[in-house]
Amino acid sequence: MTNSQKPIGLYLHIPFCKGKCPYCDFYSVAPQKGVTDSYVAALCRKIDEENRIYDTVYFGGGTPSLLGADNVALILSHIRMTDNCEVTLECNPSDTGAENSVFDFEKAAKAGVNRISLGLQSAVDSERKTLGRRGGCDDVERAIARAKAAGITNISLDLMLGIPNQTKESLLESVEFCKKSGAAHVSAYILKIEEGTFFYKKKDSLILPDEDETSELYLEAVNALEKAGFTQYEISNFSKENYESRHNLKYWRCEEYLGIGAAAHSFADGKRFYYERSIADFIEGKPPVDDGEGGDEEEYIMLTLRLKEGLNFAKFKSRFGKTIPHGILEEAKALQKHGLVIVDSEKIALTKQGFLLSNAVICRLLEIIG
Repeated sequence: MTNSQKPIGLYLHIPFCKGKCPYCDFYSVAPQKGVTDSYVAALCRKIDEENRIYDTVYFGGGTPSLLGADNVALILSHIRMTDNCEVTLECNPSDTGAENSVFDFEKAAKAGVNRISLGLQSAVDSERKTLGRRGGCDDVERAIARAKAAGITNISLDLMLGIPNQTKESLLESVEFCKKSGAAHVSAYILKIEEGTFFYKKKDSLILPDEDETSELYLEAVNALEKAGFTQYEISNFSKENYESRHNLKYWRCEEYLGIGAAAHSFADGKRFYYERSIADFIEGKPPVDDGEGGDEEEYIMLTLRLKEGLNFAKFKSRFGKTIPHGILEEAKALQKHGLVIVDSEKIALTKQGFLLSNAVICRLLEIIG
């Protein structure tokens, strides 16, 4: 893996959570003082070894805010960032917004954090409780206020759709909260019951909306968020003007990024690789696992079709030195008749209905290559 002076994205996985949410299958464990300190030290060593320049940094988890502002600042002091680097920190509202919270947003901001992602999930406290979220909506409000007081105005909120007992009315209540909060970005994900989670074990007893009801909730969320001033730019992501997540756009545009930490994945120097889901292995310096070449035509098409801007013909030709396969264009035109895609002289892009069936639509187009 060779280093490059061209700025790329940096993802840092912080695998610590006070408790496991019933729907979550991300790698995380309860924090322990000695382990946390060793993990932070290992992150800093690896960052130093890589010696790259980054134009986006994303602390994901887990619950990165559990590290505390001092550790966040320490890690950032080891990172070579461009002047306009976007630095996102995922935060749990019950830790950063609780009345007795000790998280120092001002210290984090001074160290370079300029974007906060908060796990709202729902503005209805009964729904939050069902999702295993600690604290209430008032914690979210306090966390937003504290971040803004520290000068961090780029706030993103996570919403979940298709959750137990959710209704159109409760969803609209959550969207209204996002609007009034002054957030600049909203990620609205449809709940997926993952194997190994508590929800998976209890899936037969959960009161979940059916497939049609979930589709209606998704379309309701899209329309309500756009009315609230959040423009959709990806299947599950919406933002105010110029507040798209620059880091996540790297994933969907098939651009390079480095992932550091247990369970972190990378696409750098044309290769994909990842660290095992083991804190001990990462602390000990076990190297990442090679996952083969990355960024081929199929992968590029699959990722860019997640974006509202879609698969741009000129960008495809610039990257691969050839035009879009004729069969894909013809298949897209057939799907256009069903209202699932838009085909014009510049691109192929999925519609709102197409986003709901994105997996099937994209697979159908990719069959032409396969």
